[in-house]
Formats: sequence, structure tokens, C-alpha cells
Amino acid sequence: MSEVQTMRGGIDSSQLGRVLVHEHIFVMNPEFVANYRLDFDEEAAIDGAVAELDGLKALGIDTIIDLTVLGLGRNIPRIARVAERTALNIVVATGAYTFDHVPEPFGFWGPGLLCDAPSEPMADLFIRDITEGIAGTAFKAGELKCAIDKPGMTAGVERVMRAVARAHMATRVPISVHTAPSIQSGLDAQRVFAEEGVDLCDVIIGHSGDSTDLDYLMRVADQGSILGMDRFGIDFVINTAERVSTIVELIKRGYADRLALSHDCASWADYLPTNELRHQLLPDHRYHHVCRKVVPALLESGVSQRDVDTMLIDNPRRHFEGSAKRFRERK
Repeated sequence: MSEVQTMRGGIDSSQLGRVLVHEHIFVMNPEFVANYRLDFDEEAAIDGAVAELDGLKALGIDTIIDLTVLGLGRNIPRIARVAERTALNIVVATGAYTFDHVPEPFGFWGPGLLCDAPSEPMADLFIRDITEGIAGTAFKAGELKCAIDKPGMTAGVERVMRAVARAHMATRVPISVHTAPSIQSGLDAQRVFAEEGVDLCDVIIGHSGDSTDLDYLMRVADQGSILGMDRFGIDFVINTAERVSTIVELIKRGYADRLALSHDCASWADYLPTNELRHQLLPDHRYHHVCRKVVPALLESGVSQRDVDTMLIDNPRRHFEGSAKRFRERK
């Protein structure tokens, strides 16, 4: 057992219950929203998020990991207002989301740059979010997040990834990484993390569920990482049936202990002109999809309830407990 930081403070890992490992509550570009999404009503958005998360709790989910970091519009005071009104545990993340360049504030700031620094400032700030609190609040990050997508391992992506790895090595907080399985970028992420000393068991390779390439998925899982089967409802990539079939086959091959489920959805997001249009175009991309449709489909395909519990309960808990254990052993 270990302590996991949530928006209600630290809880024992045994209290996490059923976990969706890759979700968001609000995703936005704050500058865009301030200038062009004048329909954004913060009070209504908070009310909507509370209602959706309460509905998720009623379906049996106890915890979500909100992977909204720098680059996705993280706003901890807004999340705090949601957290104080819902019984669902919310684990928030620190890190940065970019497919190419480092976030602009770090472009000239760092070791050997115009504004020289003795250490990587991103890592220092991520560590502060974990050990002291985010944005001057008492709320601490319980997960680290970075990304690598189709542009590949650009210099900026690598710098962020190494900063996340160093923050992980300095704390006990595990890592989740957005990847593009179409270019097998999970393997690239694993390589960089391993070079920084990260035990790959402490990493979730996100968006692995976008692939039906079993050979690739097994190569990633064989290095110890958890495969994030975490985009259920995003049917324009691959549909739910294909995602379910991939999980069924991986379980048959003995990988139930390296799979986790989620949606990668948000209660409010700005990536389509309105929330209503988003729900029309992606009707199953809602928090309830895994519970209402995915789990029944898995059970109907011969997956046992024990395997479902492994994916929703045991593997997320191990993600935190294993990372904490290995951190203690390094000391």
C-alpha cells in the first residue's frame, strides 16, 4: 500500500477502487476560449462536470486520473470546485503536452540556454507540483504526463520527456505518456525513460488501444509497462468492437495484468465548436461508455469478471504502489 495524492488530499492506494486511468475534466486553450468561445459558462461547466462525475461514481467507478497538464489548459482552482462537490477521487497530473517544441516559456530557459539554469527548470517545476502543491495551492500532483505523437522524438518532445523522467526519479510519482501507436512511439518513449533510469513498470503507455497490432503491443508490454486501452468512444480511429477484440486477444495471451481502461474524454472541451456538436459526432465518447458498453462487451466475449477487475482495480493500484516501492528501494 502507498499514499496517492488526490484533490481531497492523500489517500491509501487501497481506497482507489475502480480507476479510469486517462481522463480529463476540462480541456481548453485558455487564450482561444477567452477570445472566441464566448459561450463558455464556467458555472454551467462546473455543474455539468459534477453531474457527469457523480453519474460515473454511480456506475461503480471510484477514481479518475485527470491528465490535463501544461498545454491542455490545466486550471486547479476550477478542478477544486468540482472535486469538493463529487464523491469521485480525482488524481491530477503535472508535466507538459507537446508534439514538437517545448512550451514557449522554456524555449530560452534551461541549462546552456540564453537564461542559463543549473538544472532543467521543467523538472524542478514538476517536482514542486508534486512535493509542495500546484499554482500556490495545497493540491499536489499524483501523476506525471508527457506526449510523443506522429512528429516523433523531436528535440522539444525529448526534453519534456526527460524532464518528466527526472521528476519521476526524484519523487515516487508514476508516469503516463500519450503515444501514437501508428508509428510505434511507445517504444521510443520507453527507450528515453530507460535511459533516465526509469523502471518501465512505472509507466502507462497511453493510447495503446488505438492499435490492433498485437506484435507491437506485446513488445511494449513485455518491457513491463501498462498498455493504456484508453480511448473508448473515439470511433473515428478504430471502433469499439476492434478495441474490445484486441483486449480479448491480449488477455488470451496472458497480458491481463498489463492493461488498463479509459476514454480520454472531457466534460467540457474546446476542440469542436460546441459541446453539443462534440456529443453528436462522438456519441459514445462519454465517461459512462466503459461501464455501460465496453465491460459488457468484454464479458460477452469471454473475458472474466476477475480480468475486468484486474484492469480497473489491480493494475491502476499497482501503478502507484509499484512506483512507490521502487522509489523506496532506490533510497
